[in-house]
Amino acid sequence: MRRGISLRQIAPSAVTAMALCFGLTAIRFAISGNDPEQLRLLPPGRTMSWFWELAVGAIIFAGVLDGIDGRIARLLRSESRFGAELDSLSDSIAFGVSPAILLYLWSLQQMPRFGWIVALGLALSCVLRLARFNANLDVIDQPRKVAGFLTGVPAPAGAGLALVPLYAWFVTGDDLFRDWRLVAPWVVLASFLMISSLPTLGWKRMRVPPSWRISAIFVAGLFAAALLVAPWHSLLLLSLGYLVLIPIGIASYSRVRRRHAAAATQVPPQS
Repeated sequence: MRRGISLRQIAPSAVTAMALCFGLTAIRFAISGNDPEQLRLLPPGRTMSWFWELAVGAIIFAGVLDGIDGRIARLLRSESRFGAELDSLSDSIAFGVSPAILLYLWSLQQMPRFGWIVALGLALSCVLRLARFNANLDVIDQPRKVAGFLTGVPAPAGAGLALVPLYAWFVTGDDLFRDWRLVAPWVVLASFLMISSLPTLGWKRMRVPPSWRISAIFVAGLFAAALLVAPWHSLLLLSLGYLVLIPIGIASYSRVRRRHAAAATQVPPQS
């Protein structure tokens, strides 16, 4: 019998490829949202904003897939360097190029001269962050990683933050949030957060007291339901909550460093 590759080895990379395709599909919807000729393709009762909602939804779903492909690989014990490289390439498209093009077509193209530069900055920041992450894959001494912290904002979270003006536009319908004077500085901020050296909280660092376990499950269940009923309100709230966690992560890492420094000074010298 011919030997082949187990489906167990293919599954994580297949999920990563799906995330890439959803990211690229977001660009397709963004182009449609900028073309009045596509109005005839809309379902009854829908406006052109529906294409923008589909575009943002595709990027969000790509983020969901990106969050589970690594866990699937670890669960099936099918981690590989190929999968890690594919994941970074997929992330650069889904969370760098796609949001940049979407935001340019939605708002930044109205900015005189520098709108495309701002969009390029978002895509470039995402790629540089991923390149820095890949360069540190084989580095053993990573005190932040060991302590449960990340360096900068992860690519999916950075893309989600960059899309906050779109969430607000969906919720309010106010074209103020589409004004490039508001969108451009916000995109620059999201780009900076991705390539920054700020310590941010990782999943391993986010813990709840045992007495809060039932409450945490209750809130998570309600939030999942809210994503179905009022997705843009929920994503806007989630993004603002993540922004609040950034200074908390910086303060938390400072405390960890002080504790480690104090412990190091108390170690008696070896004779």
